[in-house]
Amino acid sequence: MKAGIAGNNMRRTFGKYRMPSGFSLGEMLAAMTIGAMVLVAVLTIYNRAERSAAAVTRRLDSSRLPREVLQRIAEDLDNIMSTGSDATITIQNKFDNLFPAARMIISRTFRDNASRERKFEEIVWQSSYDFESFVEGLVLYRSHSGIASEDKLLDKGKEDWEKELFVPLCSGVTFFSIKAVKGDKPVEKWSGSPPAGIEVTLSFAEPFKRVNGTLDVPEEEKIIRTIAIDRTRKIKFAVAKNAPPSEQEETEETTEPDAAENEDEKSPPERPKKSGSSNNERKSK
Repeated sequence: MKAGIAGNNMRRTFGKYRMPSGFSLGEMLAAMTIGAMVLVAVLTIYNRAERSAAAVTRRLDSSRLPREVLQRIAEDLDNIMSTGSDATITIQNKFDNLFPAARMIISRTFRDNASRERKFEEIVWQSSYDFESFVEGLVLYRSHSGIASEDKLLDKGKEDWEKELFVPLCSGVTFFSIKAVKGDKPVEKWSGSPPAGIEVTLSFAEPFKRVNGTLDVPEEEKIIRTIAIDRTRKIKFAVAKNAPPSEQEETEETTEPDAAENEDEKSPPERPKKSGSSNNERKSK
């Protein structure tokens, strides 16, 4: 059977049998060239799509991490400030290796039986320059100490010095600032009773050098959150006694027709004069 098929595919030329010729070398090279061009185009489109997806993911991650850090700071402020009115806050801002850095201490104390002041709970947020990292920037640390424990299960077997250790939360921070809200302008230094609010600014963007030599981040790359202290407090509203001129004019306009109506009601109606009756009386006379 196979011999018959092979015999049918063979052609006889000048008394000799030969197999039909396949693709030539030029055709093979042309096919390989077209295939390579299609493959390069497909890989280029795939690389562009992958870079776009990575850029979107990086953008989402860059905004998610700062928001999580700011939310954690807000929770620390709410937990300590809502438990007692004797809490104090200390805020300091400086430049660490030309990067804007800050430190905030939230503490609450109490007095024992001997009238000695003791630390009940203290939380420290601070940023320091990372000398060991290949990427220049700050490392954000958090520390919790005091008698009150955050996790009773994990803190049960720890010593006091182990509880006061600074835990690194994230690295690569290029801008970290904490300011106290007092009036219209934020204050960079604060020590004492809690202010009305705290403004925290955080960024991981690429910094640039300012004229004075320090580093800064573009305003559109900064993530700012203003945290209100003790949001459950009673706010005293001041009510103005004197109404504005526009309201006074409206009240005058509304009272004028009422006054006119009252005058009409009080004054008796005038009797109409009878001109015809007077003429008849003159004629009879």
